[in-house]
Amino acid sequence: MKAILLVALGGSLGAISRWLLAGWIDRASGVGKTVAFPWGIFAANVIGCLIIGILYGVAEARGMFSEMTRLLVFTGFLGSFTTFSTFGWNTFELFKSGQPGTAFANVLASVIAGLLAVWIGYSAAARLSFGTES
Repeated sequence: MKAILLVALGGSLGAISRWLLAGWIDRASGVGKTVAFPWGIFAANVIGCLIIGILYGVAEARGMFSEMTRLLVFTGFLGSFTTFSTFGWNTFELFKSGQPGTAFANVLASVIAGLLAVWIGYSAAARLSFGTES
């Protein structure tokens, strides 16, 4: 029961954080008015990838994070802060609205930036923890 509550708490905080961040970025960048690219969800997913890279780098280097902390932060918070389903829906909407180029750009940019963010976060954490780059 404790594990379920931790995932629920982390998930609630992550979803609210994503909603606030994505909404702010979308409003600031004009998404839905003059801009079609889903910048808010893109940013949330890339930031989430960077955070998970950093945290896993620290966890690996220092043996940190109990199982309960992992449930709260990794499964709950980061699991809901990032969103594959919204990424998929945004991409589908771009195709449906006759913007296949923007849809493909969203897929490529999201996957490449996400993987780079994990690597950068993990490498930075490993370098700071071990004094070497992974």
